[in-house]
Amino acid sequence: MSDELERPDPDELLSQVQTEERQQARGKLKIFFGYAAGVGKTYAMLEAAQQRLAEGMEVVAASVETHGLPETEALLAGLEVLPPRQMEYRGQLWPELDVDAVLARHPELSLVDELAHTNVPGSRHAKRYQDVDEILAAGIDVYTTLNVQHLESLNDTVAQITGITEHETIPDQFIDESTELELIDLPPDELQRRLQEGKVYVPEQAAHATRQFFRKGNLTALRELALRDAAARVDEQMRAYMQLRAIPGPWPAGEQLLVCVGPGPFGERLVRAARRLAGELNARWTALYVETPAHLRLNTEEQDQLARTLYLAEELGGRSVTLPGRSVAAAAVDYARRHNVTKIVVGKPVGPHWRQLLRGTVVDQIVQASGPIDVYVISGTPEAGRGLEPGGWRPSGSWSQYAWAAGLVLLGSLLGGLLRQFLAPTNLVMIYLLVVVVAALYLGRGPAILAAILGVLVFDFFFVPPYLTLAVADTEYLLTFLGLLFVGLIISDLTARVREQIEAARRRERETSALYGLSRDLAVAADLEAEGEAVAAHAGDTFGRDVIILLPEGNDGATLRPFKDHPDLPLDEHELAVATWTFQHGQPAGRGTDTLAAARLRYLPLKTARKTVGVLGVRAAEQGKYLSPEQRRLLEAFASLAAVAIERVQLAEAASQVQILEATEKLQTALLNSISHDLRTPLVSITGALSALQEEGVRLDDDARSVLVDTAAEEAGRLNRLVGNLLDMTRLEAGAVRIHREPRDLQDVIGAALQQLGERLNGRPVKVALPATLPLVPLDFVLLAHVLVNLVDNALKYSPPGSPVEISVRLTESEAQIDVADQGIGIPAEDLSRIFQKFYRVQRPSHVAGTGLGLSISKGLVEVHGGRIWAQNRPGGGTIVTVALPLDERADRPEEVAP
Repeated sequence: MSDELERPDPDELLSQVQTEERQQARGKLKIFFGYAAGVGKTYAMLEAAQQRLAEGMEVVAASVETHGLPETEALLAGLEVLPPRQMEYRGQLWPELDVDAVLARHPELSLVDELAHTNVPGSRHAKRYQDVDEILAAGIDVYTTLNVQHLESLNDTVAQITGITEHETIPDQFIDESTELELIDLPPDELQRRLQEGKVYVPEQAAHATRQFFRKGNLTALRELALRDAAARVDEQMRAYMQLRAIPGPWPAGEQLLVCVGPGPFGERLVRAARRLAGELNARWTALYVETPAHLRLNTEEQDQLARTLYLAEELGGRSVTLPGRSVAAAAVDYARRHNVTKIVVGKPVGPHWRQLLRGTVVDQIVQASGPIDVYVISGTPEAGRGLEPGGWRPSGSWSQYAWAAGLVLLGSLLGGLLRQFLAPTNLVMIYLLVVVVAALYLGRGPAILAAILGVLVFDFFFVPPYLTLAVADTEYLLTFLGLLFVGLIISDLTARVREQIEAARRRERETSALYGLSRDLAVAADLEAEGEAVAAHAGDTFGRDVIILLPEGNDGATLRPFKDHPDLPLDEHELAVATWTFQHGQPAGRGTDTLAAARLRYLPLKTARKTVGVLGVRAAEQGKYLSPEQRRLLEAFASLAAVAIERVQLAEAASQVQILEATEKLQTALLNSISHDLRTPLVSITGALSALQEEGVRLDDDARSVLVDTAAEEAGRLNRLVGNLLDMTRLEAGAVRIHREPRDLQDVIGAALQQLGERLNGRPVKVALPATLPLVPLDFVLLAHVLVNLVDNALKYSPPGSPVEISVRLTESEAQIDVADQGIGIPAEDLSRIFQKFYRVQRPSHVAGTGLGLSISKGLVEVHGGRIWAQNRPGGGTIVTVALPLDERADRPEEVAP
């Protein structure tokens, strides 16, 4: 038997041989695998390439990205570098891997960086890994680099960790076919230091990357992900090696525990013992329950106990697995061998010694079949004895089913009576065998056994001489009776097992379908409302129950509130108290539980690995109708899915808040940088002028004194305008701007604005064009004059000296529009809508001082008037900023806010 277990599957062996034959014709792929950019994948790849070059191998650098790092570029020395293919896209040339050049050159080893790169449209392949696949098919070895976030199977996980969805991914199957995977690791602190030193990105990109992706928490999580993925692939390679060479396993490369549990209370003790042992050995562990045909005969208490045991294993950090099988020992040992388990934990059998001798124990069977796997036997108490197998015999089926079995025997006897003159008595036996099969198929094992026994008795009584007695004249009929009974029992047992397995498969299919449907809908839900509707809909369809979800209110989570009002489920203080208890203790409560059972609803905690995120309330559609144990376990699975989905939405909202805080910090930094410079400049000039006037022993004539005083006055005015802008912006953001509208002449407003500019015009010509008839416009004279001062001052700064500034007014049916135009260099089209943002300045080679507040303040003051402001480039060069004010004082008038 052991030889049969150790013999490899012929189909798997053939598949492995065919795979190795294909790999011999293809090139070998080695992947330098890391968790983020900057860990040194390209550097390690080039170092390995230099070693191959020193060994005499022909190495070609087909596509290597050095990122401008001198130490990386130095490793290209001595390597043949193939020029990239220049691909034209949208009027620009983009360098891409030249696959044809590599195939024509046909080196022994080709270096191709960035395996997950997306090629420019128009290339032969959409993805670079497809280029690499073509190179490998030509028999050329390839060294390449890859980060963990580019694996397709981990895309959602990485997006959840970093908040960034990676669009450049490659299928895991391509990685699985690689010959070698080398993990390149670097501590997150060291990687952040390299980033700050500019060894990964240029300084501007490095600062942005640090805020967005290269946070220490992200790097630590990605590092763990990469380590786990690499370890899993190595483990898979080891299993494949063992299967190919018929090695029964396991190899002691890493400890893995398997604890076998059953429906008895002893299972919880086994789980806790396995958890402690796994902690001591630093091993992964799994709780296994083998669902034998006897599982369908478990009572409600045993089913609930089994569910608690498996749930406890998951809570303690293990995995729970349920497998169908006829023998607990055979299924457990087979699972252990297939998953490289090194230790099996089972419970010590308890009960009468004579029963163990007659029937044997599961523990003995596991020990005999385990081979090199260690078996740990945990002692228990007689009260908790049933650890792996259900209890004693109990009737299978209802009394009506046994009556139907007896009726089938009677029907078969009537049929036999009609056929006895045509058939020999020994042939009539087949009728009773048919009755046994029908009973086993439709009524179950117990009624089928009754049919087999009754069939023997009735056959003897009616069809074997002497008739109408149980006596037997011919002793040969005894063998017929035994054969009929034995075959009937075997047929009944086999047929009943098939029926039970079909029922179990259907039940698992229904549960899997329900879970899949819920998980699919939760995956596409974008907010809590959509998730709540999905859970309520699926729970109603699956269980016929009304469902409500309660979430903590406030940061302390002391009170719960329904995330959406449910008119059919009003919650009073008592119900909310039960839900709060469930949330605080993380345990089910309410109807159908042992805690606060007087509640109208059953409450389940929505728990994740991090915390409890809410409570799921369930009410039966019909009073007195309770959930079965299977339904309760399925409902708990629903709750787990809902909890993970809610936490995903909450984490997404938290990530959004973090981004807002980062933007606020960036804004504050920009403000400090801008204000510190703009405040320091006039203060230095004022301080210098006053110091020169105050300094003793320095003789200054009147002209020099006048120049210093004028300088100080000019800089003081500049400082006053800067502080005024800051105060105006603060008032606008606080909603404290008070507007006094009254009909005014726009010509007067323009004149007042030009007068305020005064010497800042510096002799520049200003052309004003007004229509012949200009009505009075409802406006705040002071605020609009301030707007025009900012716009004209902006035009003076960004236009050539001596060029005119033009102010014109035109009328439409509902607005008066004021244009301020200059003859400067204009504004890039992509910046036209952003120049009105706070502190935003167009990036161009200019030494014009400013804070980027003037246009933002103007926009706020115009909007207070209920107007609009926009910018556009002027034909022939320059910029036009337009202010549109409503002619009707009631049009779009905002509420006035008192300071």
